[in-house]
Amino acid sequence: MKRKLRQAFTAHGGRAAGAADAPAGGVSGGAADALAELVRRRVRLMIEITARAGEYRRGLVKAAGRLSPEEAVILDDLEQHGLQVPQLRDVLRGGHVLVDDPELYEKWRAGKGNHARLSSHHRDIDKKRYPDFGMRGHVVREKLHGRTVNGTWVQLEKTPAAFGGSKKPSLDDLRHLMDYVQYRFTGSNVGPWGLSRMTERHPMYLSPVVAVPTTLTPPVAQTLTRTLRRIEQSDDITAVSKELAAHFPPPDRPDLSGELGQALTGRGGRGLFGNSEVWVTQAPSQVAARVLRETHEPPAQGTWQTGGPS
Repeated sequence: MKRKLRQAFTAHGGRAAGAADAPAGGVSGGAADALAELVRRRVRLMIEITARAGEYRRGLVKAAGRLSPEEAVILDDLEQHGLQVPQLRDVLRGGHVLVDDPELYEKWRAGKGNHARLSSHHRDIDKKRYPDFGMRGHVVREKLHGRTVNGTWVQLEKTPAAFGGSKKPSLDDLRHLMDYVQYRFTGSNVGPWGLSRMTERHPMYLSPVVAVPTTLTPPVAQTLTRTLRRIEQSDDITAVSKELAAHFPPPDRPDLSGELGQALTGRGGRGLFGNSEVWVTQAPSQVAARVLRETHEPPAQGTWQTGGPS
Protein backbone atom coordinates (compact mmCIF):
# COMPACT_ATOMS: atom_id res chain seq x y z
CA MET A 1 0.00 0.00 0.00
CA LYS A 2 2.84 2.39 0.82
CA ARG A 3 4.38 1.76 -2.61
CA LYS A 4 1.12 2.65 -4.35
CA LEU A 5 0.69 5.79 -2.29
CA ARG A 6 4.26 6.80 -3.00
CA GLN A 7 3.70 6.38 -6.74
CA ALA A 8 0.51 8.41 -6.57
CA PHE A 9 2.26 11.04 -4.51
CA THR A 10 5.09 11.32 -7.04
CA ALA A 11 2.57 11.55 -9.84
CA HIS A 12 1.14 14.67 -8.18
CA GLY A 13 4.46 16.39 -7.77
CA GLY A 14 7.17 14.48 -9.59
CA ARG A 15 10.68 15.45 -8.58
CA ALA A 16 10.16 19.13 -9.17
CA ALA A 17 12.26 20.43 -6.32
CA GLY A 18 13.34 24.01 -6.64
CA ALA A 19 10.76 24.68 -9.31
CA ALA A 20 10.39 28.26 -8.14
CA ASP A 21 13.97 28.84 -9.25
CA ALA A 22 13.57 26.91 -12.51
CA PRO A 23 14.10 29.86 -14.89
CA ALA A 24 17.68 30.14 -13.63
CA GLY A 25 18.24 26.57 -14.73
CA GLY A 26 17.16 27.30 -18.29
CA VAL A 27 13.51 26.19 -18.02
CA SER A 28 10.99 28.33 -19.85
CA GLY A 29 8.60 30.51 -17.88
CA GLY A 30 5.55 28.38 -18.65
CA ALA A 31 7.31 25.15 -17.72
CA ALA A 32 8.66 26.75 -14.54
CA ASP A 33 5.16 27.82 -13.49
CA ALA A 34 3.86 24.31 -14.13
CA LEU A 35 6.65 22.76 -12.06
CA ALA A 36 6.09 25.26 -9.25
CA GLU A 37 2.39 24.39 -9.18
CA LEU A 38 3.22 20.66 -9.01
CA VAL A 39 5.48 21.27 -6.02
CA ARG A 40 2.76 23.31 -4.31
CA ARG A 41 0.20 20.56 -4.84
CA ARG A 42 2.61 17.95 -3.55
CA VAL A 43 3.46 19.87 -0.38
CA ARG A 44 -0.20 20.70 0.25
CA LEU A 45 -0.94 16.98 0.07
CA MET A 46 1.83 16.31 2.61
CA ILE A 47 0.30 18.84 4.98
CA GLU A 48 -3.22 17.45 4.53
CA ILE A 49 -1.97 13.94 5.31
CA THR A 50 -0.07 14.91 8.46
CA ALA A 51 -3.01 17.06 9.61
CA ARG A 52 -5.14 13.90 9.88
CA ALA A 53 -3.18 12.70 12.92
CA GLY A 54 -1.78 15.16 15.40
CA GLU A 55 -2.77 18.24 17.31
CA TYR A 56 -2.29 21.55 15.52
CA ARG A 57 -3.54 25.05 15.96
CA ARG A 58 -6.68 25.60 13.93
CA GLY A 59 -6.35 26.84 10.39
CA LEU A 60 -3.49 24.68 9.11
CA VAL A 61 -5.35 23.09 6.18
CA LYS A 62 -6.87 26.44 5.22
CA ALA A 63 -3.43 28.05 5.27
CA ALA A 64 -2.07 25.20 3.14
CA GLY A 65 -4.57 26.22 0.45
CA ARG A 66 -2.75 29.57 0.23
CA LEU A 67 0.73 28.04 0.24
CA SER A 68 3.16 30.12 -1.82
CA PRO A 69 5.71 28.59 -4.23
CA GLU A 70 8.55 29.86 -2.02
CA GLU A 71 7.13 28.11 1.05
CA ALA A 72 6.57 24.92 -0.94
CA VAL A 73 10.19 24.83 -2.06
CA ILE A 74 11.43 24.95 1.54
CA LEU A 75 9.32 21.98 2.65
CA ASP A 76 9.96 20.07 -0.56
CA ASP A 77 13.73 20.49 -0.14
CA LEU A 78 13.48 19.10 3.39
CA GLU A 79 11.57 16.08 2.10
CA GLN A 80 14.28 15.44 -0.49
CA HIS A 81 16.82 15.38 2.32
CA GLY A 82 14.95 12.66 4.18
CA LEU A 83 12.03 14.38 5.91
CA GLN A 84 9.11 12.00 6.44
CA VAL A 85 5.47 12.88 6.92
CA PRO A 86 5.56 12.17 10.69
CA GLN A 87 8.58 14.49 11.03
CA LEU A 88 6.70 17.22 9.19
CA ARG A 89 4.56 17.58 12.31
CA ASP A 90 7.54 18.82 14.31
CA VAL A 91 8.67 21.11 11.50
CA LEU A 92 5.25 22.78 11.42
CA ARG A 93 5.36 23.09 15.20
CA GLY A 94 8.69 24.90 15.14
CA GLY A 95 11.19 22.05 15.42
CA HIS A 96 14.82 23.01 14.86
CA VAL A 97 16.16 21.17 11.80
CA LEU A 98 19.77 20.56 10.80
CA VAL A 99 20.35 19.60 7.17
CA ASP A 100 23.57 18.00 5.98
CA ASP A 101 23.79 20.37 3.00
CA PRO A 102 25.39 23.85 3.09
CA GLU A 103 24.15 24.58 -0.43
CA LEU A 104 20.59 24.88 0.86
CA TYR A 105 21.62 28.02 2.74
CA GLU A 106 22.58 29.76 -0.52
CA LYS A 107 19.57 28.44 -2.40
CA TRP A 108 17.08 29.64 0.20
CA ARG A 109 18.70 33.04 0.77
CA ALA A 110 18.37 33.73 -2.97
CA GLY A 111 14.67 32.90 -2.93
CA LYS A 112 11.97 35.52 -3.28
CA GLY A 113 10.89 37.21 -0.05
CA ASN A 114 14.00 36.40 2.00
CA HIS A 115 15.41 39.18 4.15
CA ALA A 116 18.35 39.36 6.55
CA ARG A 117 17.33 38.90 10.17
CA LEU A 118 18.98 38.72 13.54
CA SER A 119 18.67 35.58 15.65
CA SER A 120 20.39 33.93 18.59
CA HIS A 121 20.83 30.56 16.88
CA HIS A 122 24.26 29.03 16.20
CA ARG A 123 26.39 31.82 17.58
CA ASP A 124 29.57 29.98 16.60
CA ILE A 125 28.96 31.00 12.97
CA ASP A 126 30.32 34.27 11.58
CA LYS A 127 27.05 36.17 11.11
CA LYS A 128 28.69 38.83 8.97
CA ARG A 129 29.74 36.20 6.46
CA TYR A 130 26.66 34.02 6.91
CA PRO A 131 23.77 36.18 8.14
CA ASP A 132 20.48 34.56 9.11
CA PHE A 133 17.47 35.02 6.82
CA GLY A 134 13.74 35.17 7.40
CA MET A 135 10.80 34.68 5.05
CA ARG A 136 7.10 35.11 5.78
CA GLY A 137 4.26 32.98 4.48
CA HIS A 138 0.80 31.64 5.22
CA VAL A 139 2.04 28.21 6.40
CA VAL A 140 5.58 28.89 7.60
CA ARG A 141 4.54 32.22 9.19
CA GLU A 142 8.22 33.10 9.64
CA LYS A 143 10.81 30.78 8.16
CA LEU A 144 14.22 31.40 9.71
CA HIS A 145 17.36 29.75 8.35
CA GLY A 146 21.11 30.07 8.57
CA ARG A 147 24.40 28.25 8.25
CA THR A 148 26.00 25.66 10.48
CA VAL A 149 29.60 24.53 10.33
CA ASN A 150 28.75 21.67 7.97
CA GLY A 151 25.27 22.45 6.71
CA THR A 152 22.10 24.49 7.01
CA TRP A 153 19.61 24.99 9.82
CA VAL A 154 15.97 26.02 9.53
CA GLN A 155 13.14 26.69 11.96
CA LEU A 156 9.57 27.94 11.59
CA GLU A 157 8.40 30.56 14.07
CA LYS A 158 4.91 31.49 15.12
CA THR A 159 5.48 35.24 15.19
CA PRO A 160 7.67 37.23 12.78
CA ALA A 161 10.07 39.67 14.37
CA ALA A 162 12.18 42.54 13.11
CA PHE A 163 14.74 43.05 15.86
CA GLY A 164 17.66 45.23 14.96
CA GLY A 165 17.97 47.75 12.17
CA SER A 166 16.26 51.11 12.19
CA LYS A 167 12.70 49.86 12.67
CA LYS A 168 10.92 50.61 15.90
CA PRO A 169 9.61 47.69 17.98
CA SER A 170 6.24 46.50 16.72
CA LEU A 171 3.36 44.47 18.15
CA ASP A 172 4.85 41.40 16.45
CA ASP A 173 8.11 41.97 18.32
CA LEU A 174 6.19 41.98 21.61
CA ARG A 175 4.39 38.76 20.64
CA HIS A 176 7.73 37.24 19.69
CA LEU A 177 9.02 38.01 23.18
CA MET A 178 5.95 36.32 24.63
CA ASP A 179 6.75 33.23 22.53
CA TYR A 180 10.26 33.30 23.97
CA VAL A 181 8.89 33.39 27.51
CA GLN A 182 6.70 30.39 26.66
CA TYR A 183 9.79 28.60 25.33
CA ARG A 184 11.66 29.28 28.58
CA PHE A 185 8.80 27.89 30.67
CA THR A 186 7.95 24.85 28.51
CA GLY A 187 11.34 23.99 27.00
CA SER A 188 9.62 23.71 23.60
CA ASN A 189 9.95 25.81 20.49
CA VAL A 190 6.86 27.84 19.63
CA GLY A 191 6.08 27.16 15.99
CA PRO A 192 3.29 28.41 13.75
CA TRP A 193 1.07 25.39 14.44
CA GLY A 194 2.08 24.13 17.86
CA LEU A 195 4.98 23.34 20.19
CA SER A 196 7.99 21.12 19.47
CA ARG A 197 10.52 19.55 21.82
CA MET A 198 13.08 19.56 19.00
CA THR A 199 15.09 22.61 19.98
CA GLU A 200 18.56 23.75 18.97
CA ARG A 201 19.99 21.56 21.73
CA HIS A 202 17.96 18.54 20.58
CA PRO A 203 17.39 19.11 16.85
CA MET A 204 16.00 17.04 14.03
CA TYR A 205 18.89 15.87 11.86
CA LEU A 206 18.34 15.16 8.16
CA SER A 207 20.65 13.33 5.75
CA PRO A 208 23.34 12.26 8.23
CA VAL A 209 26.31 10.47 6.72
CA VAL A 210 26.27 7.39 8.95
CA ALA A 211 26.84 4.49 6.54
CA VAL A 212 28.57 3.52 3.32
CA PRO A 213 26.80 1.07 0.97
CA THR A 214 28.72 -2.15 0.45
CA THR A 215 28.14 -5.64 -0.92
CA LEU A 216 28.16 -8.90 1.00
CA THR A 217 30.88 -11.46 0.48
CA PRO A 218 29.63 -14.74 -1.11
CA PRO A 219 29.98 -16.84 2.11
CA VAL A 220 28.07 -14.26 4.17
CA ALA A 221 25.39 -13.92 1.48
CA GLN A 222 24.89 -17.70 1.32
CA THR A 223 24.60 -18.02 5.10
CA LEU A 224 22.20 -15.10 5.26
CA THR A 225 20.06 -16.56 2.45
CA ARG A 226 19.79 -19.93 4.22
CA THR A 227 18.76 -18.22 7.45
CA LEU A 228 16.13 -16.10 5.71
CA ARG A 229 14.68 -19.16 3.96
CA ARG A 230 14.45 -20.99 7.26
CA ILE A 231 12.64 -18.04 8.85
CA GLU A 232 10.30 -17.77 5.87
CA GLN A 233 9.43 -21.48 6.00
CA SER A 234 8.80 -21.23 9.74
CA ASP A 235 6.46 -18.29 9.23
CA ASP A 236 4.68 -20.15 6.46
CA ILE A 237 3.72 -23.17 8.58
CA THR A 238 2.87 -21.26 11.76
CA ALA A 239 0.65 -18.60 10.23
CA VAL A 240 -1.97 -21.09 8.97
CA SER A 241 -2.54 -24.83 8.86
CA LYS A 242 0.10 -26.92 7.07
CA GLU A 243 -2.47 -28.23 4.60
CA LEU A 244 -3.55 -24.74 3.54
CA ALA A 245 0.00 -23.39 3.48
CA ALA A 246 1.03 -26.12 1.02
CA HIS A 247 -1.37 -24.68 -1.56
CA PHE A 248 0.15 -21.17 -1.30
CA PRO A 249 3.95 -21.49 -1.38
CA PRO A 250 6.02 -18.30 -1.09
CA PRO A 251 7.54 -16.85 -4.27
CA ASP A 252 10.80 -18.43 -5.37
CA ARG A 253 13.49 -15.77 -5.07
CA PRO A 254 17.10 -16.74 -5.74
CA ASP A 255 18.64 -14.03 -3.56
CA LEU A 256 16.72 -13.21 -0.38
CA SER A 257 19.57 -11.05 0.93
CA GLY A 258 18.77 -8.49 -1.76
CA GLU A 259 15.52 -7.73 0.03
CA LEU A 260 17.39 -6.30 3.01
CA GLY A 261 18.05 -3.09 1.12
CA GLN A 262 21.47 -3.51 -0.48
CA ALA A 263 19.87 -3.56 -3.94
CA LEU A 264 17.82 -0.41 -3.34
CA THR A 265 18.88 3.02 -4.58
CA GLY A 266 18.46 6.53 -3.26
CA ARG A 267 17.32 6.52 0.37
CA GLY A 268 17.17 2.73 0.39
CA GLY A 269 13.41 2.45 0.24
CA ARG A 270 12.91 4.43 3.44
CA GLY A 271 10.03 6.19 1.79
CA LEU A 272 8.28 9.49 2.31
CA PHE A 273 5.72 7.98 4.66
CA GLY A 274 8.23 6.00 6.74
CA ASN A 275 6.42 4.67 9.80
CA SER A 276 3.47 6.99 9.44
CA GLU A 277 -0.13 5.84 9.63
CA VAL A 278 -1.64 5.96 6.16
CA TRP A 279 -5.38 5.92 5.54
CA VAL A 280 -7.22 4.85 2.40
CA THR A 281 -10.59 6.56 2.23
CA GLN A 282 -13.19 4.96 -0.02
CA ALA A 283 -16.90 4.26 -0.17
CA PRO A 284 -17.94 0.96 1.48
CA SER A 285 -18.71 -1.88 -0.88
CA GLN A 286 -22.45 -2.52 -0.84
CA VAL A 287 -21.97 -5.90 -2.50
CA ALA A 288 -19.48 -7.06 0.14
CA ALA A 289 -21.76 -5.85 2.93
CA ARG A 290 -24.72 -7.76 1.47
CA VAL A 291 -22.69 -10.96 1.14
CA LEU A 292 -21.47 -10.72 4.72
CA ARG A 293 -25.03 -10.25 6.00
CA GLU A 294 -26.32 -13.30 4.20
CA THR A 295 -26.83 -16.50 6.20
CA HIS A 296 -26.28 -19.89 4.64
CA GLU A 297 -28.17 -23.01 5.64
CA PRO A 298 -25.83 -25.90 6.50
CA PRO A 299 -26.22 -28.96 4.25
CA ALA A 300 -28.50 -31.72 5.53
CA GLN A 301 -26.80 -34.56 7.35
CA GLY A 302 -25.70 -37.31 5.03
CA THR A 303 -25.69 -35.12 1.89
CA TRP A 304 -22.84 -33.51 0.06
CA GLN A 305 -22.61 -30.26 -1.86
CA THR A 306 -21.48 -30.18 -5.45
CA GLY A 307 -17.75 -30.74 -5.65
CA GLY A 308 -17.62 -32.71 -2.37
CA PRO A 309 -16.35 -36.26 -1.92
CA SER A 310 -18.12 -38.88 -3.97
